[in-house]
Amino acid sequence: MTTQIDVYLDYVCPFCFLVEDAIEEVKRDRDVEVRIHPFELRPDPVPTLRPEDEYLPRVWEASVYPMAKRLGFDITLPTVSPQPRTEKAFMVFQLAELKGLAEQYTEAMFKAFFQQDRNIGEDEVIIEIATSVGLNRAEAEDALVNESFRAAHRAELEHAVKTLGVEAVPSIFVDGELVRGVPSATRLKKVIDASAEKAS
Repeated sequence: MTTQIDVYLDYVCPFCFLVEDAIEEVKRDRDVEVRIHPFELRPDPVPTLRPEDEYLPRVWEASVYPMAKRLGFDITLPTVSPQPRTEKAFMVFQLAELKGLAEQYTEAMFKAFFQQDRNIGEDEVIIEIATSVGLNRAEAEDALVNESFRAAHRAELEHAVKTLGVEAVPSIFVDGELVRGVPSATRLKKVIDASAEKAS
C-alpha cells in the first residue's frame, strides 16, 4: 500500500534542502508518493532576512553547517541580501507541478540558491532554472504573471497555516502525521512502516 508523504518547504530554508537526500532514499526503499507543497516563510510584507545581520550567520554556524557536514552536503550561506521572496518561484512551481517536474524544479531551485549563490527572486533567474529542467520558456514567463497561480500559492499557504498548523519548514506529513524537525531516512522509514502497519 502506497504511503502519502507531503513535504512543506521554502526555497530559502537550508534545512529543506538538507532533508532532500533522506526523502530520495525513502523513495528508493519504500512504496511512497511524495508531494511537494510551497510554504513561503516570509510572504510580503514580512521583511526577509539579511546574511550580514547577526541571526543568519549564527544559525548557520550552530546548526546548518554541522548538519551539512554530517550529511556530506555542499551548502553555503548565500550572499544575496536581502534574501529573496519566493512567491514568484512558487508561481512557476505550479507550472512545474502541472508538467510533472515539481521535484526536478525544486532541486534546481535549492542548488541555484545554496550552491550557486543566485538570486532566486529575480524573474530571469527563475526562468533559467525552469527551462533547465525542461519547462517551456514562454510558459514559465506566463506563470510569473499568472494570477490563478498566485491565488493557488496563497491558498496553499493559508491551508497549511490554518488547517494543518504548519509553523516551520520542513514540515513532513506521513499519511497525515507530522514528523517534526529534519528527519533522517531511518526515522522516516520507521514512521512509514508504522503507518503502513496501522493501515493493514
